[in-house]
Amino acid sequence: MLPSGTLTAVMLVAVVVGMTAALLAWRERQEPGAVPLTAMLAGQVWWSVFFIFEYHAPTLAEKVFYSDVQWVGVVVIPVAWLLFALEYTGRDRYVRPRYIALLSLVPAVTVVLAATNDYHDLLYLDTRLVTEGGRVVLDRVGGPWYWVITGYTYLLGLLGSIPLLGLVRSDAVPFRGQSLGLLVGTLAPWASNVLFLVGAVPVPNLDPTPVFFAVSGVAYLGAITRFRLLGTSPSANHRARRLVFERMREGAVVVDRHDYVVDMNEQAAEILDIDPRDVLGDPATEVIPRYEHLPEEGRASRHLTLGEGIQTRQYDATVTAVDDFHGRSLGGVISFHDVSDHLRRQQRLEVLNRVLRHNIRTETNLIYGNADLIDAEGDHVDAIKAGAMRIEEISDKARDVIDIFERGRQSGRSLTLSGVLEECVATLREEYPSVTVDLEIESAVDSVDASGAAVSPVLTSVVKNVVENAAEHNDAADPWVRIRATCAEETVEISVADNGPGISDHERTALERGNETPLDHGSGLGLWLIAWGAEMADGDLEIDDREGGGTVVTVRVPRLAPVEE
Repeated sequence: MLPSGTLTAVMLVAVVVGMTAALLAWRERQEPGAVPLTAMLAGQVWWSVFFIFEYHAPTLAEKVFYSDVQWVGVVVIPVAWLLFALEYTGRDRYVRPRYIALLSLVPAVTVVLAATNDYHDLLYLDTRLVTEGGRVVLDRVGGPWYWVITGYTYLLGLLGSIPLLGLVRSDAVPFRGQSLGLLVGTLAPWASNVLFLVGAVPVPNLDPTPVFFAVSGVAYLGAITRFRLLGTSPSANHRARRLVFERMREGAVVVDRHDYVVDMNEQAAEILDIDPRDVLGDPATEVIPRYEHLPEEGRASRHLTLGEGIQTRQYDATVTAVDDFHGRSLGGVISFHDVSDHLRRQQRLEVLNRVLRHNIRTETNLIYGNADLIDAEGDHVDAIKAGAMRIEEISDKARDVIDIFERGRQSGRSLTLSGVLEECVATLREEYPSVTVDLEIESAVDSVDASGAAVSPVLTSVVKNVVENAAEHNDAADPWVRIRATCAEETVEISVADNGPGISDHERTALERGNETPLDHGSGLGLWLIAWGAEMADGDLEIDDREGGGTVVTVRVPRLAPVEE
């Protein structure tokens, strides 16, 4: 047993450290968990102060009084610990007056029994003075309620530790330090109390728990100051995850490993037109249409159609597997993404494509063919023919835009860089034989096979339109187009230079702004096709003036996985 002076000094240290930590916590009382933490530290200080009084009291009556008063601090600690853990980790929906009152019921009864101990044997069966190590101490034999409050205290302590244990493995270093400090500060007095209860302490009749509050006070103080316990809180983490699930735009249904519905957000309830309270716990086959056709993981091969008449909507259903840390299946999350508008836009594009491919071409050919039959001067006939050709050219560009959109939807496909460029050069030489075309493909590093580099299929339409624009509008006496492709480890850069008149400022302005206005617009779809295609290939586009006249158009796109033969 520690000498009387040493024990008193240790207890005073526990009181001072505990009060300091409590004051720091109270100063941050607006932070999650600060108020319960203050209450817990105040409970420790209360217990420690009256433990000192009991230890130095000369008579049985005084020792009993101070021992009974200690129960106020004893019962506050576990309740405050649990409330702190819940609020600190973001589970504050349980920190409500009715729950606090329910948790405080057993502690309140304990305080009342301690105050009225002279009239019953519920809390203590026997109380007497004994001499241990030359010091008179109080010896009390616990009654039935003593073991009730002991078990209750340890139960709340365990429940409060569970959410904190999850933070020990957190990727955030401050959260790990905070949780470890809190657990050490709690386990130290608990461990000493367990040793006291089993009679494994040097002085069997002296509970050393308050002595170890000096350790817990230092641990809590370190968590507050060193690891910013009340300055960096994980409380938003737990709540945010729940909010993401509840407020995500997609509907989401959670099923367990036995295919029973265990949770869903409001969007899913609205999509499925059900009340969650009516279906939670039901088999998923009775709640989700075509559930048996969903894959174990990934997106369903068919769209899910829900609703009737004009309220019909179509959804992409995607299954995300949920596993535990050991890789065992816990169930899954089925999410529903509304693709009705997308499918309608796709349908409109298909109709537009058909009109552009057939109707407009047929009508322009009819205008062109009948222009010669008009009894008018030749200039007028030529103007009609030129206009008809411009209409056909615009329709061709519109078809190219639709082709780019279609290719962009074909994820997972790729083409070789050399194949794309050689096809574009061959087409250019055939359509514009008077234009000199040079092609050069090189590697930025020796380890890269530039010709065999894989790129997006969208790049075919992009490069084709770049070189065609460079050739078509080139009015130089000796027109030329030079294509240079440079392949690095992760990117491909294609530059197309020409000696033509260049691209006008208002064309570039429209591209940079991202839209056209009635007063500021481009002359057609060519540049938009190039910009949209580069964007769909996850690349970027640059248009610069070439020194000496002409334009340099540069497209940079990422390399894709190698082309499968």
